[in-house]
Amino acid sequence: MKKQLPRILAGSALVLLSLLYAAGLLPLRFLHQLELWSYDHRLTMTMPETRDDRIVIVDIDEKSLAEVGRWPWSRNVVARMVDQLFDRYQVAVVGFDVVFAEPDTSSGIRQLEQLARGPLRKNEAFRRELARVRDTLDYDALLASRFRNRPVVLGYYFVGEAQGARTAGVLPAPAISRERATAAVRGIAGKHGYGANIPVLQKAAGLGGHFNPDPDHDGVTRRVPMLQEYKGSYYESLSLAVLRAMFGLPELLPGTPPGAPDVLEWLQVADLRIPVDGRASALIPYRGSQGSFPYISAADILKGRVKKEQLEGAIVLVGTTAPGLMDLRSTPVSAVYAGVEIHATMIAGILDQTIRHAPGYARGAELATLALGGLVLSLLLPFLGPLASLGVTVTVLLVAGGVNWLAWRSGLVLPLASQMVLFPVLYAFNASYGFLVESRSRRQITGLFGQYVPPEIVGVMSRDPEHFTMEPESREMTVLFTDVVGFTGISEKLTPKELAQFMNEYLSAMTAIIYEYGGTVDKYIGDAIMAFWGAPLHDPDHALHAVQAATAMRRRMASLSREMAERGYPDLQIGVGINSGPMRVGNMGSSYRVAYTVMGDAVNLASRLEGLTRQYGIWLIAGQETKNRINGFAWRELDLVRVKGKDQPVAIFEPCGDEAALEKEYLNDITAFNEMVHAYRLQQWDQAEGMLQHLAAGRPDRGLYALYRDRIRQYRLKPPATSWDGVCTFTIK
Repeated sequence: MKKQLPRILAGSALVLLSLLYAAGLLPLRFLHQLELWSYDHRLTMTMPETRDDRIVIVDIDEKSLAEVGRWPWSRNVVARMVDQLFDRYQVAVVGFDVVFAEPDTSSGIRQLEQLARGPLRKNEAFRRELARVRDTLDYDALLASRFRNRPVVLGYYFVGEAQGARTAGVLPAPAISRERATAAVRGIAGKHGYGANIPVLQKAAGLGGHFNPDPDHDGVTRRVPMLQEYKGSYYESLSLAVLRAMFGLPELLPGTPPGAPDVLEWLQVADLRIPVDGRASALIPYRGSQGSFPYISAADILKGRVKKEQLEGAIVLVGTTAPGLMDLRSTPVSAVYAGVEIHATMIAGILDQTIRHAPGYARGAELATLALGGLVLSLLLPFLGPLASLGVTVTVLLVAGGVNWLAWRSGLVLPLASQMVLFPVLYAFNASYGFLVESRSRRQITGLFGQYVPPEIVGVMSRDPEHFTMEPESREMTVLFTDVVGFTGISEKLTPKELAQFMNEYLSAMTAIIYEYGGTVDKYIGDAIMAFWGAPLHDPDHALHAVQAATAMRRRMASLSREMAERGYPDLQIGVGINSGPMRVGNMGSSYRVAYTVMGDAVNLASRLEGLTRQYGIWLIAGQETKNRINGFAWRELDLVRVKGKDQPVAIFEPCGDEAALEKEYLNDITAFNEMVHAYRLQQWDQAEGMLQHLAAGRPDRGLYALYRDRIRQYRLKPPATSWDGVCTFTIK
């Protein structure tokens, strides 16, 4: 006993660490991630993989955008779709997984009213005609009339403290008011702002539900918050609101276990119980991969191309799977999953009572299992031989895993990862103790180490261990984003084999140029490339090298496009965004995978600039910080913009090349354009428009000139506010 006491104490210490983790006193990120992975694995193993026709998703898909037009659609179109759903197809309830955040002015009603108050105020015929058609042109009122007295639920979202206390639109009535809130729900974390629907629509619909996801730290959505607190009131999720609308708005009741009135364990709607955790979040009972519910294109609804029996009596959710509308989530069943189907899954789970519960006593069960199994192994393994130790450990694992599996099958989610790690670790510790401590043989230690660590890593660690670190650092760097313009259309015209060959040739050619100019390829994202300059080796000219690389990439694209054209491939163009500034660089990632990458606001801005190339008809856009770091270049100032995710405006530029090497006429055009931009910001419309006409005479097809002409034309009709700062705000990425 005395001889084995160190092993017993060491094993007990491991058990104590696991107990501290299970009690929430010792955060161990890798164990938490492993727990999430074990949950995902159990979920995917037991999914029914069936389709539920009770809930239908009306999809604003690529087909709908092509037939009807880009989103958002005019409200009269949405009103027509609502009429089709209720009158023609006789659906039970409609929930919108979209927000109608701004008034619809597409009918021109505001412009007509301005004319009636201004130049045509004395034209009685015009004013009479406007009064006659006003109701038909007020598309918001038209849509509101279609919502009224129908079971319609509008979606909205809350924002947390990081996004500030900004509000837009109007919230519906809370599911649980401040006066009805019990101690059980008062522990729900609050939100600081929201983005909701305009008042006329929300008032007409009456009911609304938030569609906030509740992703875990790895970005995967496994839960939905059924309630969110805002200023003392509690607002329900979209799925819950849709069900309540269908059942005639029964009262929502919080449920608590006996003797614990301040512990929230479920929500009650009619005779349906929804298991939730202390944050009022419910686990999503995924049925299978995306497509577990019927999808019908919104265009087919509008044009009546759907059979009535497909929709009659159905619960309808209106949402989108179009990638450009950004309602895709990472889930345990798929890395890309439509957010609207998550709401459909929750509705089906509530109706079928298949939502699993992670009760408050799950932590107690985990502590008991760890303590009992851990102490048994700590006390027995030091006295057993290798085979007996293995047999005891396997037995303990099977018992613990079997109990966990039975609980899972009955609808309870008990922690698993800590047990599956602790028990093998105790076995591995005892099995290796003789090698690591008793034999004290360097050769044996090296041999054991080599079984678990790749030889390359061992070699690096042994040669230069002080530099083998995963700690990121802050540097001044330049980052570049590029992708192929219209890649989706190109890929649709190619066979899978041709697409693979095209991607290999394109990425290889672009990567070679990045390497030639001293850059580092961060990652490939489909047809997109992310690269940076200034790490791992310091590069004082990182901004210049990035711009030079971009210019070389465009030249190579021209020759590559000609080569592809000979094989019948479409014409190829790229968009490039470049930005410089402070960034965090180093090995970053999870306990399963790390990557040498960069992060920071400057990186995010470069990605946004690449997306703006389509807006301005420019293949390359660089930020102000990149321009400031390059001398001797000619720059065309494109605009002052406020991109999504940033409050401060930034100046964006087109690098035109080495000033000394450019022709005088081209330099004059650049200077003239920059002067035009200056006049535009001073609201000197005549002067700016005259400069544009002169510039367009040489390049009538240039989209940048047309963009500014359209802006000036709009501002002539509707002058900007006195506080206008010349900034163009973009709300999409």
